[in-house]
Amino acid sequence: MNKVVVTVVGSQKDATGTESRIELISEGKHYYKNGINYVLYSDSELSGVQGTSTLLKIGDDHMTLIRKGDVMQEQYFARAYESTGIYKTPYGNLSLSVKTNDINIKYGSVSGTVIIDYALSMEGQWQSDNLLHIEICADKKEKNQLN
Repeated sequence: MNKVVVTVVGSQKDATGTESRIELISEGKHYYKNGINYVLYSDSELSGVQGTSTLLKIGDDHMTLIRKGDVMQEQYFARAYESTGIYKTPYGNLSLSVKTNDINIKYGSVSGTVIIDYALSMEGQWQSDNLLHIEICADKKEKNQLN
């Protein structure tokens, strides 16, 4: 298992044309098994709820995002694919639908980039067009300790 730094930048545009952006930088762990890159990190700052971890399962042309903890969610992203799921929070549950317009994955042995363009619907109503940019980089502190 390798230590990594995960940077997540999400931008969205809603029906009024209002754009918003979120950014998270978190330390995480990476491992590779059976053709899939696994990245685990805490996203409490991103979800606004403490005690939530995120697992990314990154393949060549698809990604699954799994959140566990105070917020629970599983979402699958693949080009031209629409996935549905339940977003569970301490405040209640929401039905989510994600239509992936495009996904671009470039991954090396530990580091990589995932860019996902998707539309988000909640409870059957379109909410926003979104761009998710995820960078996974080998933790430089770990590299320096090995040298």
